[in-house]
Amino acid sequence: MAIIGIVAEYNPFHNGHLHLITEAKQKNSSCPIVCVMSGNFLQRGEPAICNKWARAEMALKSGADVVIELPFCFSVRSAYYFAQGALRLLQRSGVITHLAFGAESDDLQVLNSITEILAAEPAVYSNLVKKNLASGKSFPLARSQALQQYMGKRSADLQAVLSGPNNILAIEYLRVIKEESLTLAPILIKRKGSGYHDTNLAPLASATAIRNHLLTNNGLNDLGGSMPQASLKILEREISLGRCPVSLDTLERAVLIKLRTISLPDLRTIYEISEGLESRFKEAAGCSGTLNQLLQSVKSKRYSFTRIKRTLMYILFELTNEQISGFDQHGPMYLHILGFSAKGQKILQEIKNKSELPVLSRGKDMKKNRDENPGSTLRAMIDLEVRATDVYTLLYPEPSQRQAGKDFTTSPIIV
Repeated sequence: MAIIGIVAEYNPFHNGHLHLITEAKQKNSSCPIVCVMSGNFLQRGEPAICNKWARAEMALKSGADVVIELPFCFSVRSAYYFAQGALRLLQRSGVITHLAFGAESDDLQVLNSITEILAAEPAVYSNLVKKNLASGKSFPLARSQALQQYMGKRSADLQAVLSGPNNILAIEYLRVIKEESLTLAPILIKRKGSGYHDTNLAPLASATAIRNHLLTNNGLNDLGGSMPQASLKILEREISLGRCPVSLDTLERAVLIKLRTISLPDLRTIYEISEGLESRFKEAAGCSGTLNQLLQSVKSKRYSFTRIKRTLMYILFELTNEQISGFDQHGPMYLHILGFSAKGQKILQEIKNKSELPVLSRGKDMKKNRDENPGSTLRAMIDLEVRATDVYTLLYPEPSQRQAGKDFTTSPIIV
């Protein structure tokens, strides 16, 4: 039986996400959908607008059958490592046959041609990347320009393709499938509606527009046309309980305290801290009173806002180069089930029978696997996830909701 995997953040789940699930099912005779979803912290280096269980529930009520958490050590990484962690997890579930993903482009041939270059890294292309980096460009821009220079006139629309955020992630999915010889058949679905960064509300509004509306208006007015009603009701519930909305600004003092108190030698051990970036952060933290001031002080041609925000997450959670090396070597080491549907329960049983990894369906499964594996990479991966959730709950608007240990006490959502 074909089973479709989807990688997502659902921050929050909107009509565009519903379109992807609906299209994926239509192309494959209503196959079951298994989603790998980021937990409470996301690839752009920010906390999610609402917690992982609420977002999993949104997906399940809109057509997903099983939602599995992507561990923190992959969910807060750049596009390649985010894709690598998610696709390894899908492959190791033992049941996923296809990968459905959206992109601004519907030309799989063009995306594959770019993938071939990234996977092979021909010398001429690599030298172009190095030359662009040496001129002070950020890595994404240096790589994009190197690809355009290397491919020349073979793709007239290459610049447009490489400027699409979903295209970039799609290319990384295809690259990981190729590099690791994964048995995931790609299903490319053209993205519809507003652009990724568009801030205007519309029937197919971006998640950015929806989050901006929630954070600036602190309410659900005008969102009814941009989200499935089930998602809207879940958001309404989370707001009424004081668990939403959550934003990066709520971490402001924690980040500044961490930067002002961590030593330079310890800062140098943190993942993606290099080339004197540790001194740049320390100096900026000393003269910044807000998170925005800090970001503006550190930003440069080389370091984008997104890169800086991700690095702040690594600093806050003390994610070191040594830890990342171990996580990347082993890949995801467990399947934390956030929720499932009636159909998904059957898929979940199949996963338990075929998965290479332990399936953690309940909070006590998380605790048991952590406690029984002292000193292991598995233990470190779970510890990091638990710490991330414990920090996240401190960001809730309502103080009475801020208890720790939710990963050990929360059961999967059943729809």
